Order: sequence, then C-alpha cells, then structure tokens
Amino acid sequence: MTLRERLTTVTPFLAARMFAVGNLGALGADILLAHSANDFARRVEWLPIVFSLVAPLLLLPGLFSERLHARTRAVEVLVALGSVAVGVAGMVLHLHSAFFERQTMHDLVYTAPFVAPLSYVGLGLLVLLNLMEDPAGPAWAPWVLLLALAGNVGNLGLSLLDHAQNGFFSVAEWIPVVTAAFGTSFLLVALLRPTRGFLRLSLVVMAVQAAVGVLGLGLHLRADLHHPGVLLRDRFVYGAPVFAPMLFADIALLAAIGVWGLLRSSVPDVLDAGQGTRRTAST
Repeated sequence: MTLRERLTTVTPFLAARMFAVGNLGALGADILLAHSANDFARRVEWLPIVFSLVAPLLLLPGLFSERLHARTRAVEVLVALGSVAVGVAGMVLHLHSAFFERQTMHDLVYTAPFVAPLSYVGLGLLVLLNLMEDPAGPAWAPWVLLLALAGNVGNLGLSLLDHAQNGFFSVAEWIPVVTAAFGTSFLLVALLRPTRGFLRLSLVVMAVQAAVGVLGLGLHLRADLHHPGVLLRDRFVYGAPVFAPMLFADIALLAAIGVWGLLRSSVPDVLDAGQGTRRTAST
C-alpha cells in the first residue's frame, strides 16, 4: 500500500486517537523542562513524566490493530482515568503552591500555571470519548469540538497569566491573547450552529492560530537563546517556556479533527440554512 493510499484510510476517529497518544507523550518533555526549574523539589513532580512515558506505550498497540484495540479496552479506560487524575492532582498542587494560601491576583499570576495540568484531563476525556461514543454517530464530532473549545479557553487564560508576569513588555505578547479569544468565539459558534460555510471559516481561523503558535515558538526560542546564562540548559529551563506556544497549534489540530468529523456528517450548508429560514418565515 502506497503512502497516498494509507492516508486515504485515515479517519477523524483514527486521527483523534493518534492525537491523544502523541500528546500524552509530548507533555512529558514539556513538564521535564518546567519541573527542572526547581530541580524536582518534590518526588511527586516526577509522576506526570513517568505517566507520559508509560501511557502512550499502553495506547499504541490499539492504533495498529482493531483487534488489539478491542482487547485493550480496559487498559485504555485505566489510562484515561489515570490521565484525568494526574491532571486534577497537578492543578491542585499548582494552586496550593501559593494561591490557596493568600488567594490574591499576584499569587495567581506568579504561581505555577494551574491551568497547564488540565491538558491531562482533556486528553483523558478524549480517550474516554473515543471508547464510549460511536465515531460515525452524531455526537462524537461535537464532543471533540467541545474539548477543543475548552482547551482554547484554558489557552486564553495561560496566555494572559504567563505574559502578565512581565507586564506584557512587548506588544507582540498580546497576539496570542487576541488569537485565543477569536479562536474561542469561533469554536463556540461552530459548536452551536455548525453550518458548512462557518465550519470552513473556522478551519481558516484555526490555521491562523496554528501559525501564531509557530511564531510564538520562534520568539520564545530567540528569547531563550539570548537569556543570560552560561549553560544552554539553564537558558531553556529558566527562560520563556519554549513549548508553550505550540499549544495553539495543538488545539487548532484537535479543533480541525472535530470540524472534519462534522463536515463528514449531515451538516447543512449556509445557503441551505438560509433558504430554510426564509421558507419558515414565509410559512
């Protein structure tokens, strides 16, 4: 089978499963850098890294064989529940670092990013969704889009809090905030009124959001390379989080999978929807 023929066999459902496996593994590298800033002061900080090493290996066999996917269903449920548990525990621990003690806006901004661990929650819910919902049914794609919407809301909060730490020193730091706000509004409308025309427009917005993520990666990388420090490792550990901007591209990809699933279903076209509205009004 050629590469082109293999690509034609990829469905939104398979793409969503691949997305979950890839992101569970990629989160480990991001957290390894983040927790290196305090040299893993507590042993529990190794937990998400170990989980990100083990979880993809448990989910990977199911991607290559539907028979294995059916046989490892219980394992995938345990991975999903474990991912949710790791995310919730991480959020509580991040908030407990300062915000639970004084509960001020200053401590919310300068504490560990409490929204970040919720990425595990979203991925765990995605794995559960793929196990519980029929991918050919009417509910699967809207649920995927809802998860992308929730991720976009979290990304908006992260962009605000992270860049507020240096008082939005550069005007460019407002770009991800505006982009995340637009992305959130478009995904909300796409979820509530999924006409084909608007879904295609949402794909364009998601492409812009992905481009902003790549741009942010370049800007963070440049800032880290110019960050004061002798060792290159220290520049990346204590500088701008180099992987953080790629969350924009990540969420855009998940949203595109959801939109793809909706476009494959019986979503009305803008023109058809307009004609239906006029017929109803005339009646």
